[in-house]
Amino acid sequence: MPSHAHVSRSGGLRREIAALAARMMAEDGISDFGFAKRKAAKQLGATDADALPNNTEIETELRAWLALYQDEEQPERLHEMRSVAVEVMRLLADFRPYLTGGALDGTAGRYSELEIEIFPESTKDVEIFFLNLDLPYDHREPRRPAPHAPEAVLSFDWNDVPVKVSVYPSSAERNVRRGQERARLAQVEALLAAGEHTTQGTPQE
Repeated sequence: MPSHAHVSRSGGLRREIAALAARMMAEDGISDFGFAKRKAAKQLGATDADALPNNTEIETELRAWLALYQDEEQPERLHEMRSVAVEVMRLLADFRPYLTGGALDGTAGRYSELEIEIFPESTKDVEIFFLNLDLPYDHREPRRPAPHAPEAVLSFDWNDVPVKVSVYPSSAERNVRRGQERARLAQVEALLAAGEHTTQGTPQE
């Protein structure tokens, strides 16, 4: 059974990792909670798995960081990103787009990417669609193989907002990942129509 001192040290380190991961996400535009967590843990020399915070703890620290350092600009940036999300999702309507990530849950900051997931019949159809639009994009392979990894990641800028479109097979649309929030176009339009000025209260899929 772990000693009280061990639990105390582990808890303190856990908070440090969560705070550093949140700062990395805000300042470096990292959107992957797991990647930010591992990077922060490595930087702090953490080897105890018990010290790793969960996504909720990091999100709490991220909201606090944004409120402290980007209080005036963050709501405006969030509105801008959601406006772009509506435009891009309308463009990609045939591929069943969903908004996810910081622009949906309210944690998007100055350097965040707009994260959209689509579920086409074929990845090639999407790339042909982009080529026909003459829209420049970068084709990225997923960072690492994983059970729920996308088949491809397409990145481009839309009105100075960086956009990341993760392309999944159509059969994966019903597989909502644990802890994931995502929204269809109508839900994102409702957020804008409501003139939301807070980072709370996003709709659940």
